[in-house]
Amino acid sequence: MTPSVKDVSFLETENLADITGLKHGFFTRKGGVSDGIHAGLNVGFGSDDDHDRVAANRKLAAGAFGTSEGRLTTVYQVHGIDVAPLERPLARDETPRADAMVTDRENVMLGILTADCTPVLFCDPVKRIIGAAHSGWRGSFAGISESTVCAMEKLGAARENIVAAIGPCIGRVSYEVDGGFRDKILSGPRGEDDLFDRSRRDGHYMFDLAQYVYRRTCDTGIGKVELLARDTLAEEDLFYSYRRTTLRGEPDYGRQLSAIMLTSLDHP
Repeated sequence: MTPSVKDVSFLETENLADITGLKHGFFTRKGGVSDGIHAGLNVGFGSDDDHDRVAANRKLAAGAFGTSEGRLTTVYQVHGIDVAPLERPLARDETPRADAMVTDRENVMLGILTADCTPVLFCDPVKRIIGAAHSGWRGSFAGISESTVCAMEKLGAARENIVAAIGPCIGRVSYEVDGGFRDKILSGPRGEDDLFDRSRRDGHYMFDLAQYVYRRTCDTGIGKVELLARDTLAEEDLFYSYRRTTLRGEPDYGRQLSAIMLTSLDHP
């Protein structure tokens, strides 16, 4: 049976779900048309999945938001801190190299693709300005949340009004890193040794990426940040995971979508 929009699922946070005229969601892999190692709702054209299936999955995801696939805009993510301000949805051949987007326009579905990294969704419900960021450890360390908030401010947002939601990523019990990684994180202004546990391998540690991104986002001084703590590696039935694929020696992996979109206040 061909999957339909009703088969697609996504997770929400309370702080964004309570905002009128806003749709948001951290999509799971459930309900898509891809099969094999990409089975489910793989939305990543950068994967080795059949592009027609990826396009069909993106259409399903957009449909779950009550919009068309042409309104869904994603960026070419590079683990940096560049932010693309959007006045309209972008076609695939217009995709900028950036790790975040912001807009004040309705029916522009901002989408972030992840497979262990952390998606962060932002909204100023007063000025009706939204943002979406891809925050791996590199981007978070460099300040992607701060860059996104600054870009929202340029559109007229007030920092104290902004609320953010941090979505599923690789969990602390699943994310083993080496000593060089730990030294890099500890070189930051706050140190944060408490985010590391020793692993079973000498010189290696388990790192809490979600909490790290949460702290960096809170550091921006915005109004409220909510953390949706779900482990993309451990919950294989719900999420794709680059690390899981690597540990298994599989040739490729899917990408899940996190998205946010302003809707009409008359028809939320």
